[in-house]
Amino acid sequence: MAPARPSPLCTMLSIVALLLLSVFAVASSARTFPQRTSAEAAVVEWGHSAIISALDGAVAAFGPQTSMGASFEVETAPVLASPIDGVGKGRDGTGDEVDDLQLPPLDNAADVEGNMVIMTDAAGLSGVAMAKIAKESGAAALMVVNTDKDAGDYIYSLAAENEAEAKYAENVDIPVIMVSLQAGNVITTAEATDDMAPEVVNKGGALPDRVRLYAGGDRPFFEDAVSNKPVVYLIHNMLTDEECHDLIRMAEGKYDRVDDTDGINNYLENSMASDKPGVATAINIDRVMLWKGGVAGKVVKDIDERISHTTGFPAEHFSDFQINRHAEGSSHEPHFDINPTNGIMASITIFLNEVPSDGRGEFVFPAPEDGNEPVLVRPTKGLAIVHHNTDEKYNFDKATLHQELALRAGYKYVAKKFVYLNPQQNHVRIVLPLLALPFGGKLPRVFIALQNALIDKFGVETAETIFRKIVTMIPVLLLIGIASAASNFVQEKLKKDGDGKKGGKEAASAGTPKRSKKARSKKTD
Repeated sequence: MAPARPSPLCTMLSIVALLLLSVFAVASSARTFPQRTSAEAAVVEWGHSAIISALDGAVAAFGPQTSMGASFEVETAPVLASPIDGVGKGRDGTGDEVDDLQLPPLDNAADVEGNMVIMTDAAGLSGVAMAKIAKESGAAALMVVNTDKDAGDYIYSLAAENEAEAKYAENVDIPVIMVSLQAGNVITTAEATDDMAPEVVNKGGALPDRVRLYAGGDRPFFEDAVSNKPVVYLIHNMLTDEECHDLIRMAEGKYDRVDDTDGINNYLENSMASDKPGVATAINIDRVMLWKGGVAGKVVKDIDERISHTTGFPAEHFSDFQINRHAEGSSHEPHFDINPTNGIMASITIFLNEVPSDGRGEFVFPAPEDGNEPVLVRPTKGLAIVHHNTDEKYNFDKATLHQELALRAGYKYVAKKFVYLNPQQNHVRIVLPLLALPFGGKLPRVFIALQNALIDKFGVETAETIFRKIVTMIPVLLLIGIASAASNFVQEKLKKDGDGKKGGKEAASAGTPKRSKKARSKKTD
């Protein structure tokens, strides 16, 4: 007797259970982000209006920033501490260990007074101990550099570590922030020149003349997730609430359901077919590309400018925004961001709305090669995820595999912008957006079909050349057509006016009686 086969319902329930188990496994073992908040963000800035450099910092859980919120600000000169770690050797005069809260002021307290002192945590001092040293040295602010080489760009809010420190921390009245080792290297070499001796740099000779330290507030600030393979970092406050709403509004009524099972790639809009024919990667996702390019309005232009300024990527390398709408049950299975027509150097993913923590829908890097757990980013309104799809030599990085977990409830709106290896050419930045303008920024499908047909027939490189020429010629042909139509209209108008005048003269002539010769002869007499 043949064994009983499971019913379709049982099979479906088994698949769902496996999916839920896999989601739970990823979520329970992952590094979860974001870990920082706007309340603990600080910015250190220097330069002039043409060139401004800035670093992100994490403010301590004590000091004026905890009571003044986003209003604290200090403008002063930066000075390296001596000793740099606040301890040095034998500073108590005996060489014996000294209680951290009993350490004396810095050796260069006279230089530190009224300025922002830069110290490292290399000696293992607590944040409160370093704040006490800085305060008693007359500093106006303290920057602590995280010297953990394995921490990448990781920073955190320094806090009191025991009851005695908590009591002293109540007296700390100067801003205290932590910056990463990389950030510390940036500011200490800000004014370095090729001929500057290393010992001069090590003594603070390459520091900026003046810096401004202020609360991050609603300004964009960074949070490092993975330093390498793949490079992944977050940018908080990338978009304002109003800008998120504007992008959602622009996309409304223009969505198409993604079907990546047919094997057809949409190269123009970075919507690629599943690498497993017949098996969906994008499940229950609606998508539209907002073709704005060089004809974008103020909202999109301001966003692109901010993204370029914050990330350092040139705006000419940006794609337009791809807006994705996820409903309950939607997900995007593991995939790569690849486009053979113009390599994607980096991807910028921005959440446009808040999703409750129990709604899931997290963005996940399941297989980073840094030896740590998967990276999981919870949907947070205005938060951007930037990941590099290539390494420093622009070779594809397979560690960039990513996915979006199933959404359990509500909607999730995501805006994606792709950073190409090569600048976008005019036919993509100007002509196609102009052609999409009458349709609210949605490009007619005929252009996507045309490019695909050319690629199938001639291959990517030749097809791109032909497609560019065809698209570039369309405005010329339209102008010729408009000019021809205008010319024909004018000619018809002139002809009608001419015929009208001629007819009028004839009518006037017919209605006037002729004079007889006799009458004329009388006039001449």
